[in-house]
Amino acid sequence: MLAVVSSTALRGLEGQLVQVEVDVANGLPSFEVVGLPDAAVREAKDRVRTAIKNSGLEFPVKRLTVNLAPADLRKEGPLYDLAIAVGILAATGQVDADACREFVFLGELSLGGEVRPVHGVLACAAVAAEHGCRRLVVPEANAHEAALVPGLEVYPAASLRQVAGMLRGEETIPPCRVDAEGLLAEDTAPDADLADIRGQVAAKRALEIAAAGGHNLLLIGPPGSGKTMLARRLPGILPPMTFEEAVEVTKLYSLAGLLPPGEFLITRRPFRAPHHTASTASLVGGGRVPRPGEISLSHLGVLFLDELPEFPRDCLEALRQPLEDGFVTVARAGAVVTYPARITLVAAMNPCPCGRLGTGGGQPCTCTPHQVRRYVNRLSGPLLDRIDLHVEVPRLNYHELEDLPAESSAEVRRRVAAARRLQLMRTGCCNAQLTAAQLRQVCHLDREARRLLQKAYNILGLSARAHDRILKVARTIADLEGSATVAAQHVAEAIQYRTLDKLDPDV
Repeated sequence: MLAVVSSTALRGLEGQLVQVEVDVANGLPSFEVVGLPDAAVREAKDRVRTAIKNSGLEFPVKRLTVNLAPADLRKEGPLYDLAIAVGILAATGQVDADACREFVFLGELSLGGEVRPVHGVLACAAVAAEHGCRRLVVPEANAHEAALVPGLEVYPAASLRQVAGMLRGEETIPPCRVDAEGLLAEDTAPDADLADIRGQVAAKRALEIAAAGGHNLLLIGPPGSGKTMLARRLPGILPPMTFEEAVEVTKLYSLAGLLPPGEFLITRRPFRAPHHTASTASLVGGGRVPRPGEISLSHLGVLFLDELPEFPRDCLEALRQPLEDGFVTVARAGAVVTYPARITLVAAMNPCPCGRLGTGGGQPCTCTPHQVRRYVNRLSGPLLDRIDLHVEVPRLNYHELEDLPAESSAEVRRRVAAARRLQLMRTGCCNAQLTAAQLRQVCHLDREARRLLQKAYNILGLSARAHDRILKVARTIADLEGSATVAAQHVAEAIQYRTLDKLDPDV
């Protein structure tokens, strides 16, 4: 007898339905799984056989063939265990085969018949909903995550026996419900507050501009000047995530298996800080079928790269596409996968290899001009062009350490949120994502501002990309002031954040 049940397969965040076809025929006992399965899927034979027996159900001593269609799409992971087991029960008449067709099944089985959680359930649920499916059976631990997708009835399964009872009509499993909007409404204070930072007025101003316009930021200063403290406070002044943004981020973390225990929705903007020894694959995404890397895991949040020149050259050049396009494309022999990567890059570096250049106190810098030049030249011109704000973070003097607390993150966040609202109403995106056509429409310079920008372009030898970055930053500064026109003072402040465009170590 033949039975067909549904499951899903993912390629990145994209996917499609998989038909699990189970045929039970007379012949020598065997159990074959075909349809381009990986090792984890092939091993499902032993898990499924033992789980069915230990659940008090009957495993057929016949010739079993399981086909995962479409056969040209590689199937990975243990999420097909539950669908294969239900297909066998339907093919042997132990559950209603017609009832099985109403559901999509996801889940790994233990040898005792319990349904274990799997990765990527939120993305799988979205795929099921896109294909018109309305009922989904998932592991109990993944139920709240899957229930984030509107229009789906999600049934949390604790065991194979429970699922079989539901399909026979002997047991009822109530659908899972979540109040995701309520979770987002619980606006908690950031873990790190901007008020903790003494001095560094210029750097905090640049941090506010970066948050308001989604601009990339490079902090340059000696060790101990507060670069890392500043970077870690950027998520706390970014606008709160919308429900759609939270679901986007949660999909990535679910696929990577990084959802925190007990949480099913990422409600705070991500902050990722990989070490400078990280490989290119860990940043961009890797594996035979690539998983999200640190760049994608920073989607709609902050990617912090400390000691930027110490990162391998390949890692730095891999940042170009996501910084420009907002997504990462990873090509492997098995698949070409695209992940979203609209990030705010915050990088930090010392002014020289020893870190003491221009500190004005303590031990003097021992680096030669050639060493300083080599250190800075580890950052290519195209990469620096894509970083909107280059900000010096000087060593603090003693009196600055005793300054009164500055503005809190909550106060700055209100200004940032107001500026972002202006941008979204105007173009539907933040200023850092403006296209060339949109930039011409929204950046109206007065005569003095235009003359100032032309002079800076010629003297600093700016590229066309750097010119546009200055315009975008100036537009953000004007938005923070509520100004419809980009004036000369806005352009002047934007120009001063391009300190590395004409750096001469001999000076």
